[in-house]
Amino acid sequence: MNRAAVACVVVAVTTALGGAVADASPGSGPTAIVSLGDSFISGEGGRWLGNGSDPAGARSGTDRAAVACDGWGNCRYEPELVYGDSERDRCHRSDVAPIHSAPVAVDFEANLACSGARAANLWPASLGGQPHFGEPPQADALAALAAEDDVRMVVVTIGANDAGFGELVAGCALDWARSSERAPAFCGPSAQADLESALPAMERRARRALAGARWAMAGAGYAYADYRLVAMGYASPLPPGRWIRYPESGWSRLNRGGCPFWDADADWAAGDAIGLIDGAIRSAAESVGAEYLDVRHALDGHQLCDRRASRVGPEGPSPKSAEWVRRLAFVQGSSRESLHPNAYGQRALGACIGLLYASPPDDYGCRLETGRTYVDGMRIESLG
Repeated sequence: MNRAAVACVVVAVTTALGGAVADASPGSGPTAIVSLGDSFISGEGGRWLGNGSDPAGARSGTDRAAVACDGWGNCRYEPELVYGDSERDRCHRSDVAPIHSAPVAVDFEANLACSGARAANLWPASLGGQPHFGEPPQADALAALAAEDDVRMVVVTIGANDAGFGELVAGCALDWARSSERAPAFCGPSAQADLESALPAMERRARRALAGARWAMAGAGYAYADYRLVAMGYASPLPPGRWIRYPESGWSRLNRGGCPFWDADADWAAGDAIGLIDGAIRSAAESVGAEYLDVRHALDGHQLCDRRASRVGPEGPSPKSAEWVRRLAFVQGSSRESLHPNAYGQRALGACIGLLYASPPDDYGCRLETGRTYVDGMRIESLG
């Protein structure tokens, strides 16, 4: 799609929402990179360095919120050390969120994303946008920031909540718990149908969210050439079933691994489900002239219960061997952190953003080289 056509789409979407672009001048303050979206990019789960086997204390050194631990393994937990003020309003913007972990030469990184956000929480309030957890729509926060500072890049991840992906995955876990290896109840077929039904509306909403970011930047006086708008997709929390280290029989997938899913359903989550959602996001990005960053393979080898990684033991956490996704947990921290990239995973996604920032505008795929970490093993390539 050429620039003239993209401009027409953005104007049409803005007009349909009921607003017009204001005249202004770009911010001339400190340089900045900004993130908008949901829990995948806000930093939900950043409290954790892998998944420890010890249920108490510092959880084998994985709980970054554990402080003042005594010799008996008793600790005080202060999640504010990781999430700051966003612990109170539940946006869970971690200190290692992808936007903060990205090695980008700007003066500061602004994380405006919020856990649980849907596309409507990104639209400007004047165009029908909705507040979330007491915070104004993210496009309005972006407009205020862009009017003051020199925004170089805006990275957006949105759509999974609109598609109901979390609820579908939760249903898969329940199906595992309520069935047996002799008579497994697979969620994939029905979840696939539900997802396919939700995708058209999800794509429309994601397109409006990206157009809302364009609207906010234009209102602050920015032309397309003044900044880069990037839609980042999602990575599956689970590997394909063949890579899960725990057997399908028994309860070890739940009580040891925190990954209660049948192999077939893990295949669905890591394959068709993420593929469909990411495909819709890429289509929405193309319609408004945004770049697209595919991160489906950024966590490969380190996903939850992946046999190529391991649970953290007494030796402590290491990004080379640990899982980079938070286990399904109910007694450690917040259950809302479950199945999200942990501190290691967020640093990996940040490395992808840094590589994209250093590359010419284009659509890219980011992947982790086998046997390496996000420190030196992330690579991006043009999707053409």
